[in-house]
Amino acid sequence: MIHTSTASLTHSAEQAQQWVSELARDLGWNERNAYRFLKSVLHTLRDWLSPEEMADLSAQLPTLIRGVYFEGWKPSDAPVSERKKRDFVISVRDSFGYEPGVDIDTAIKAVFKLLDRHISHGEIVQVRNSMKTSLRHLWPEG
Repeated sequence: MIHTSTASLTHSAEQAQQWVSELARDLGWNERNAYRFLKSVLHTLRDWLSPEEMADLSAQLPTLIRGVYFEGWKPSDAPVSERKKRDFVISVRDSFGYEPGVDIDTAIKAVFKLLDRHISHGEIVQVRNSMKTSLRHLWPEG
């Protein structure tokens, strides 16, 4: 039993590391900043989805990434219905912090492409369709 749990934990850590490494490579960043940015986008996305869609997406995340996704989540904070792309970008930037030379739109697209590679197509379509049209442009259909 302990061996299985340890193997599962090791596998989960490897998956999380793979996601962060892929994002770092895609953005040309170091892994520390890639992790921070992934976390910022996941938190903003989580807070913008309906509870049902948020839960559906989380079910497909690797265990450790799912932990990052839910970190700091307050279920009592209901999603705001009127949201614009600008508000999403500002939320990500506020969470990530200002970094000179970082194109936030491009970096958000890189996170969405990472999710496209690792999450089922059906779930990605549901998440995209739940977003305002202006925000969908950051998550191009793959």
